[in-house]
Amino acid sequence: MHVKGELPEPASVDFLQWLHSEFYRDATDEMLNINNGHQAFKMIPGIFRSLKEHDVAVGRHLPPGSEFVADFMRYFEQRYCFGKIGKGGRILAMAAAHHRLAFIHPFPDGNGRVSRLMSHAMGLKAGIGAFGLWSISRGLAHGLTSRQEYKQMMDYADTPRQGDLDGRGNLSQKSLTEFVRWFLRVCIDQVKFMVELFEFEQLAGRLNAYTEKQGMRPEAFLILHRILLQGEMPRGEAERVTGLKERSARMVLADLIQDGIVNSQTPKGPVSLRFSSQSLDILFPRLFSES
Repeated sequence: MHVKGELPEPASVDFLQWLHSEFYRDATDEMLNINNGHQAFKMIPGIFRSLKEHDVAVGRHLPPGSEFVADFMRYFEQRYCFGKIGKGGRILAMAAAHHRLAFIHPFPDGNGRVSRLMSHAMGLKAGIGAFGLWSISRGLAHGLTSRQEYKQMMDYADTPRQGDLDGRGNLSQKSLTEFVRWFLRVCIDQVKFMVELFEFEQLAGRLNAYTEKQGMRPEAFLILHRILLQGEMPRGEAERVTGLKERSARMVLADLIQDGIVNSQTPKGPVSLRFSSQSLDILFPRLFSES
């Protein structure tokens, strides 16, 4: 949806209910049957809690009663939709909304999954998602120092308000601020982790090794290096970049396109790099390591 430019407001009620229904679309009856320790019922994908039997404790946390969920979610949508929020505010909202949605616990089950998917969508919508090249879900699972951090910080953000200087709601503003800081540090940590896996500073040498392995002319690397530095290259520049005559330069470029390592949006448009499954082991050897 994001690639097509069709991603709706991630914090909207409609989108969150759609996420939940899609996640559980093919779930078996066994997965949908919920037993909260007092009563058993069958969860309907995409539907908020609305009945007394839907109420449940999550560890020490007691979410708002089912009769209040619809009101909480209307306010949640109003507060965290990006329409009236600036760029910096959207990044903060991504972190704050993650906790607040989990606090409301709008669905009988699957709230953690929906929260992480929403955060991923908010990152894309805020312009920092890098088309999925890094994952907030992985970061929350690993934490900064331990896998227990996520639950600890979520619990800390549930802290009741501590006096008149600690925000205006029922929950502590200071605790939410600390959670947001931690959440964003996790995001930065994941971006750094992926940069280290890609090892971009060594990509030029690996592109050269790739052309040699594929049996291409040495001038093929000159084209790849030019694209690597500039992002894309007009087809007409192949002659100047390679130092070959026009016909030979066109043949080298044609070999790269046929290989799949470069391509363009249109038949005559500028070419850019494409990373196919056959090239990943050479170009990004650490990306899918055995460990």
